[in-house]
Amino acid sequence: MKITSRDIPPRAAWALEQAGVHPLLARLFAARGIASSDDLDDSLARLLPPDTLHGADDAARFLADAIAAGKRICVVADYDCDGATACAVALRGLALLGARPEHLSYVVPDRAVHGYGLSPAVVELAMGRQPDVLLTVDNGIASLQGVQHARALGLEVVITDHHLPAVVDDRLVLPEATVIVNPNQPACGFGSKCLAGVGVMFYVLLAVRAELRRRGAFSPQEQPRLDTLLDLVALGTVADVVKLDANNRRLVAQGLKRIRAGRMQPGVAALFAAAKREPARASSFDFGFALGPRINAAGRLADMTLGIECLLTDDPQRAAELAQTLDGINRERRDVEAGMREQAEAMLEMLMPEDEPPPALAIFDPDFHEGVVGIVASRLKDKLHRPTFVFALGQDGLLKGSGRSIPGFHLRDALDLVSKRHPGVLKKFGGHAMAAGCTLEEEDFELFEQAFQQVAHEWLDPALLARTVTTDGPLEPRWFAPEVVQAIEREVWGQSFEAPVFSDEVEIVSQRIVGERHLKLTVRCGGAVREAIWFGRSEPVPERSVLAYRLSLDEFNGAQRVQMVVEALA
Repeated sequence: MKITSRDIPPRAAWALEQAGVHPLLARLFAARGIASSDDLDDSLARLLPPDTLHGADDAARFLADAIAAGKRICVVADYDCDGATACAVALRGLALLGARPEHLSYVVPDRAVHGYGLSPAVVELAMGRQPDVLLTVDNGIASLQGVQHARALGLEVVITDHHLPAVVDDRLVLPEATVIVNPNQPACGFGSKCLAGVGVMFYVLLAVRAELRRRGAFSPQEQPRLDTLLDLVALGTVADVVKLDANNRRLVAQGLKRIRAGRMQPGVAALFAAAKREPARASSFDFGFALGPRINAAGRLADMTLGIECLLTDDPQRAAELAQTLDGINRERRDVEAGMREQAEAMLEMLMPEDEPPPALAIFDPDFHEGVVGIVASRLKDKLHRPTFVFALGQDGLLKGSGRSIPGFHLRDALDLVSKRHPGVLKKFGGHAMAAGCTLEEEDFELFEQAFQQVAHEWLDPALLARTVTTDGPLEPRWFAPEVVQAIEREVWGQSFEAPVFSDEVEIVSQRIVGERHLKLTVRCGGAVREAIWFGRSEPVPERSVLAYRLSLDEFNGAQRVQMVVEALA
């Protein structure tokens, strides 16, 4: 383990502080590439314009015509939080823009039965809604056969997605859809390639509203308030772990402001209540670690319809019932995950006779649950800092694998190389640099494991295999204060704009296990004695240690105190 500190450009930090930014926040923002206070303007007026998103205007004209003609639109969703929020945004937004409720419907694939995306089987599922138009959200860009099948049945297809197109014979191939809106399609010059699926759908709605305004359907003063959907956009954006560039941070910031002011969908309010979180203090952390997992659990272990219905209902009581159901499914998901992690870690001990893991890991057990393999792969990757695939047996008898990677190892490209070296082993595969999936026969697992490890052996040198935790350096004693923690929590943090983690050398005054598996510490840091906790660790730490930690507020009997939450040790 190596703990390093970010560089802090002094001029940028000084300029931010001179502009009135809190001195600690100025330092944190400067270290993350913010050069001026203008970069912190999160107003809606600063969003990238919808007409710069390739295909958005074409989609707007098509959907405006479809609404006017009374065409039946079926939204084809995905079974994760981004897909669920994008589906809710699409249905709520189209209704706001004049589509009649009886002309709107949706379908969502079953992870175990249909797999991902607009497959021919999902098109057949959607036909039960008697649609004229299929509108995909968070999927479709690689669904060549599904789109072809839909068009053969006489359906129009509008794709809204953010994933990468399919690669056929080493070239990108787009489906023959009526319209495609995706910032990552080759022809798109949109200024943010990091929009989540829900963000793409929100932009399409903005374009539809502008088109209807041009047609005289309403004036700027009377137009529908699409900003009422920003709580859903913010939730899906953070939960999908997309890069929080400036445009995404504005979307999330706007959603958080509305939630803190009590303006949110009943389902979002119910999820906050189920997670025992306070909307008035909502943070991006809540989206990623409280609300998002409860929605995702439905797609992993049950039916994502539950998550979508929670976000669609306007009945607070119904929303509360659905949120409680999702909470129960999430508890079940945690139990399943814990059992799989224990099994996987026991298997790893056999793979690591000398405590040194191989350059990459591939794990399979017949008892693993297909819906949780991605989470377990992520946990093992974090623990061992190795590219990791975890496989489960699917209902069709094939192994379904989900992988997570480390910086410097492009997971999809690794799968591509395995497929070229061993044709036919991978029945299908896809993904991107840090996460990918693949399907193979059970009898080919050992061959895949060897081939995957061989690629990792060739691509990864010891420097890349050494885990590094990047921090914001030491924290001045004066910033250990509740109001500072609250100021940090109000900001938008996430992927590629990481929440602050500090590092200090401390003296361990005392340490003990609490709750069976958490290490409670009292440390001397910066001349003061402070409380710290390390969740999920039971091994003692040396008397003098360098700790990487974040700040949190520990509340007891109405009093607040700052607590160090330990992330790593060097």
